[in-house]
Amino acid sequence: MKKVDIACIIDDDPIFVFGTKKIMKLANFCNSFMVFHNGEEAINNLRPIMESNNASLPDVILLDLNMPIMDGWEFLEEFVKIPSQKEVTIYIVTSSIDPQDIERAKYYDKVSSYLIKPISSEKLQQILSAEI
Repeated sequence: MKKVDIACIIDDDPIFVFGTKKIMKLANFCNSFMVFHNGEEAINNLRPIMESNNASLPDVILLDLNMPIMDGWEFLEEFVKIPSQKEVTIYIVTSSIDPQDIERAKYYDKVSSYLIKPISSEKLQQILSAEI
């Protein structure tokens, strides 16, 4: 089965990051990871990649909404402004069940789905199937 080359996790919860990486490894989901603990750290690291050749840009981003410094919405606002040759699929993975957040996510073309934590191996397999 084909797998994602680079997966990016943007989340400030070390337990979620650890668990998600473990599930991704068990599901043979991706070749490598990028992990950022808030939106600002992610945008500061992804912008130069996007402005260059995009070779090491992630294929999939799992984005939390509630983070310090720069939250997921602020990250999305900045991310969509940066031109990119490579298509990046974003999955919002959050504990927020707020209907306003779910509706707001639909306004972003790059957001493929809105997933409620915790994420399961089955859900990762569905994401992988959609990416192939």
